[in-house]
Amino acid sequence: MWFGRRLLALRGPGPRWNRHAPSGLAIAVAVVLAVGLTVGTTGAGGAAADVRPLRPQDACSSPTWVTAWQTAAQPAPGNPGLAGTTLRMIVRPQVSGSEARIRLSNAYGAVPLTVGAVSAARSDGRAGLLPGSVEPVAFGGKTSVVIPPGAEVESDQVPLEVEAGDPLAVSMFLPAAPPVMTQHSVALQTSYISRKGDWTFGDASAFPTRILSWLVLTGVDVLAPRPVNAVVAMGDSITDGVGSAPDLDERWPDALSAGLATAGGTNVMSVLNAGIARNRLLNDDTVGGGDSPLTRFERDVEGATGATDVVLHIGTNDVAARRPAAEIIKGLQKFAERARNAGKRVYLTTITPSGAGAHGTASAVANRAAVNAWVRVHGREYADGVFDFAATVADPARPTRLAPEFDAGDGLHLSPAGYRALAESVDRDLLTGSPCLTPDRD
Repeated sequence: MWFGRRLLALRGPGPRWNRHAPSGLAIAVAVVLAVGLTVGTTGAGGAAADVRPLRPQDACSSPTWVTAWQTAAQPAPGNPGLAGTTLRMIVRPQVSGSEARIRLSNAYGAVPLTVGAVSAARSDGRAGLLPGSVEPVAFGGKTSVVIPPGAEVESDQVPLEVEAGDPLAVSMFLPAAPPVMTQHSVALQTSYISRKGDWTFGDASAFPTRILSWLVLTGVDVLAPRPVNAVVAMGDSITDGVGSAPDLDERWPDALSAGLATAGGTNVMSVLNAGIARNRLLNDDTVGGGDSPLTRFERDVEGATGATDVVLHIGTNDVAARRPAAEIIKGLQKFAERARNAGKRVYLTTITPSGAGAHGTASAVANRAAVNAWVRVHGREYADGVFDFAATVADPARPTRLAPEFDAGDGLHLSPAGYRALAESVDRDLLTGSPCLTPDRD
């Protein structure tokens, strides 16, 4: 279940809230395929038609809100040293627009979180703000906001020109430090903490401390000139991008976004990263790996404005934890059913190979192979498509391990080349895309 309580959106003058060996291997594959015949043939039906729906011309001329950047929240111990400082979070929106809305989170807080002031501005990619771009951010017309425990708050509209791919800086003054901080721990993006004081409009010299986590900030929506859809990439450290370098946007969702943008036209979508390092499909882990994909579905998928599609790549940590293949398969089925019931297109992937530690034991190898066999044979009975990530990055000579060029060096996580390969294995024509965008107009 989702941590905390859900509050209904308030659209009046106040802020808007959201709660938002080999013989054993062969046997394991045979067993799970037999299981698939009994539990995998009564799903939601085959893949959805790949003909993208047309929109009326007037709808395509209407500015529409879409989530342009998002991260998955998880709890972390609070840092008393943050009291009386300003956080400057750097993010890269994927959609251009004329206005923005900022989402702040206290989803895991046990006490109210006070944010004394907030600003948003175009950034130089570091702590510097581009002159003339700094705007105050209000919540229900007020410059400060108190976020209840377990809640998120969405700001009023901010008259800020946003350009896809250009960094934004969201600065937040914290009068007090919470005992539990809602954050995304492995951001692979440098953000900043100020010296003491409210520096929401301050220059880079006030921000001496660098961090590689996103604190409090969980989303940015933009008002696009015409409708743009979003696809949510949900998963673990492979989706979070572990193995790639900070500040270079080399995760596989980044590579997918770049590929969609290059293709242009109706292929363009906002690609939202909802990966959490150490995440599991079957268990919540509030200490390190965050809530499971099902637990956080409402927040990370349904809560993303304009999200029509979701790609789930997960399971390697469940395999390492010795969860049986049949349980993992049932978890994939439940997730796919949840997504379909929510009106989303859903895509399943095979689990990438690994020979590292608990991920590379004989039982782990057998369970991973069994899950992957089910995804390949039966996944389309539940999902709108299947992407074979495992085959894409496996070593042809030793398929239970990553190919050397795709290995980040630890036998588990991928190199930038590996993440690009995963993105290239996504069949873009299966995604909903954004039907209002055409080669002639964009």
